[in-house]
Parts: sequence; structure tokens; C-alpha cells
Amino acid sequence: MVIDRSNIYVVIPALNEALRIRGVVEAALRECPNVIVVDDGSDDGTGDRVADLPVTVLRHAQRMGKGAGLRDGFAEALRRGARGVITMDGDGQHDAADIPRLIAAANAYPDHIVIGARLRKRASQPAYRRLANEFGDWGISWGCGFLVADTQSGQRFYPASVAALRDVPGEDFVFEAQILITAARRLGVRCVSVPIESRYQGAEPEGPQFRKSHFRPLRDLYRITSHVVKQVWSYGNVVREYRITRAHPPVIHDPSGEFGTVFDAPRMPRAG
Repeated sequence: MVIDRSNIYVVIPALNEALRIRGVVEAALRECPNVIVVDDGSDDGTGDRVADLPVTVLRHAQRMGKGAGLRDGFAEALRRGARGVITMDGDGQHDAADIPRLIAAANAYPDHIVIGARLRKRASQPAYRRLANEFGDWGISWGCGFLVADTQSGQRFYPASVAALRDVPGEDFVFEAQILITAARRLGVRCVSVPIESRYQGAEPEGPQFRKSHFRPLRDLYRITSHVVKQVWSYGNVVREYRITRAHPPVIHDPSGEFGTVFDAPRMPRAG
């Protein structure tokens, strides 16, 4: 079945995003008529800012974390018959204009998770975030069994089969790492990345401004890494798994030719 704007849903988890959420949702609506906002216990009126728009707003009475927000958004989208789900953050760091490119990649690579990979303007990334992302890519790719470009981007397309996965462990940002691993190990689902721009607070004085990220590199990367390492260890032969991972480079869908079909990811440390 062809994926298009009529049979997918955009799910936007949001925590205290009153400053930007309306603009984010309005931009998403221009690309897709089906939008679900999950207000994760905000106390700044986030949900109220979009209450008059033609979207579905799910509200958590208290903060439950990004993982719970995504789970609830997925369940509602599937209940409404979605063939796939695109996720975006509510702070404006993802450009809704990239949605058609994610859909194009989803059709070019059926039954793949499509990741909006922050490969363009990477110099605008704070150095500590870039290093944290590269380290995260190393560990999460190892868990998946193949290399993935930008494992921590929150702008993704999930096929309905992946959104329907149950018993995916991990909360907050760990869930976004774990769903890649669970989809790979349980369903055999691979990832393809679509280059998008890196957009960060203060990167461009005249550009859009964003709130400080909820992601805390040291705390959250430790949680993600320790979670993944336990799984890799459970596979039995970590060296074999590492070699298998390195034998499968990340796939990039970029018809412009800037990055080519396969991206040469940063070299990871050697095992053994």
C-alpha cells in the first residue's frame, strides 16, 4: 500500500511547549490533515494553545515521560486506522516541511523506519551534543545489528507494524532507542535515514529560537547506553554482534545525491 498524507498520522509529544506548539501543529497540518498532540502533564497551557485547531489532543494528568506519550499517540493513531506514524517534537526543532521527504523514503523503502537524520549543517550542533549523538549511534546501532545514522533524532516515520509493537521496554528517551532495537530484533525491520538540517538554540542569530532541550546528554545517554549494553551482552557473543553491525552500513535516502545512498558513518572503536 502506498503511504501518503491521507493514511498516516503525525504524533507530537509535548511537555510545556506553549511557546512554540501552535506553530509546530499548524505547520504539521499543512503537510498532513491527521495530527495528534500528546500533552504530557504540561502546566503552561500547552494543550490549550491548540485546542481550537482540527487536531486530537490527548492529555496526561501528570508527567509520564516521552515514551508514554509516544505509546499513547501510536495507540490512538492505530485506532483511527493509520498505516504509519510520523513523530515530531513540540519545541519546533523539527521542520514539518520535511514530512513529504520522510513519506517518499517510506515508499522507497517499504516496512522501514525512516529517520530524519541531522546530517545537514552539523557544524551548528553544539560539540557536546555532536559527540553524545555519535556515541549513542555507536551503542544503539550495536543493539540493532546494523549501523544507523542519527539514532536519537525524534523526527521519524514508523510503519504501523512497528507502532503496534507491545512490551517495548524503556521510558523517556530510552524508549526511542529501544523501539529501533525491538523492531530490528523482533520484526527484522531496518532503518533508512533522510538528511535534515540541525537546528539548535542560538545556532543562527536570525533563525528560529528554541527552548533548552529536555534531553540531558550525560544523564540520558547513560540511561540509554546502560540499557543497550545489557541487551548486547545478552546476545551472547558481543564481538560477533559488533562485526555483524559493522558489516551493515547506514542507508541514506537522498535523491539530491549530496550524501549518496550509503553514508560513511564515523568509524566506531574496534572490538577486541
